[in-house]
Amino acid sequence: MESTAKLKYVRQSPFKIRFVADLIRGKDVTDAINILSSTNKKASEFLLKLLNSAVSNINYNNEDINLEQNDLYIKKIYVDGGPTLKRFRPAAMGRAAPIKKRMSHITVIIGEK
Repeated sequence: MESTAKLKYVRQSPFKIRFVADLIRGKDVTDAINILSSTNKKASEFLLKLLNSAVSNINYNNEDINLEQNDLYIKKIYVDGGPTLKRFRPAAMGRAAPIKKRMSHITVIIGEK
């Protein structure tokens, strides 16, 4: 039994979010929550909310079986690139330098041990 939660259009680059996602990949949900709550990164807030949502989804979809966080682990977690906002900044000699403001789509799949 597994549950999926997705978070789309996160205003942070996929590279920065993957750094934190690699810390919790394959871990138990309780361990992952402890790691994310003690990690001092902006991406850890997004991933913590998403992980709590996935746990709620698995309990909501299977009302007859109430699973605890101790019985669950992170099966898959991946971060894909979203759309990019393209902005321009003035540069020397009248030129314009491009700025890419990247977005991410995060997917978490949790399952039973």
